[in-house]
Amino acid sequence: MAFQIKRQTFVWQELSITKSVQLDKNQIYMKKLFVPVLITLSSMLLLSGCVAAIGNRDGRHGGNTTLGQQLIDLQKAKEAGALSDVEYETEKAKLLRNK
Repeated sequence: MAFQIKRQTFVWQELSITKSVQLDKNQIYMKKLFVPVLITLSSMLLLSGCVAAIGNRDGRHGGNTTLGQQLIDLQKAKEAGALSDVEYETEKAKLLRNK
């Protein structure tokens, strides 16, 4: 009977040592994996912001369009029916005044 108890205790100790060794391996693996994953995710976040900022450059926000292009766009809006004659003349006057 005493032999069985000692043997059972030994088996339990062996199992707990095996589990702790496996946990240690998993912890080491996770520590090695943490920094590269953190760097990758940070880089993706930063670059997605840069790409979004570059992709939103359409000339309206930066004032890169010329006066001629703005007048052409205004004329197209009038022809499409988006602006009435009065609105067109008002906007045209604003553009010519601000040049």
